[in-house]
Amino acid sequence: MAESGIDRGEVRLDDVDRNIIAELTRDGRMSVTQVAENVHISRAHAYTRIARLTSEGVLTKFTALVDPIKAGLKSSAYVTLKVSQHSWRELREQLRLIPEIHHIALVGGDFDVILLVRAVDNVDLRRVIFDQLQSMPGVLDTQTFLVFEDLDTR
Repeated sequence: MAESGIDRGEVRLDDVDRNIIAELTRDGRMSVTQVAENVHISRAHAYTRIARLTSEGVLTKFTALVDPIKAGLKSSAYVTLKVSQHSWRELREQLRLIPEIHHIALVGGDFDVILLVRAVDNVDLRRVIFDQLQSMPGVLDTQTFLVFEDLDTR
């Protein structure tokens, strides 16, 4: 991956690759045998394709989706940050160290960064926002949008 955090090398994907990605997106624990059956290719072919998609960085990790409420994370918010120019590289490394931050995106628009923050309750959420995020060098402003309901689309 490039130093900026962006790998600009696009990988050519065909319909088989896209179908494999769709199957693994639906269920990351799916066996290679099941992927092969669902995509209508041999197990060896599925294994080879998955290995290539992984080595080329198309598939970056296999993970579990967690229900935040059942996991005790009862308070969630999207937090936007306005940051000072040239502070992004250092700031993103600091943000990665905060366990309550579940997603980080550098964006264009009225703010520079959007975070998904999940906490055990509003007191914990307040601590993350006021004590950690707002005190970080380079953070000029924050805005918080509470999440009332989460819907996974995948």
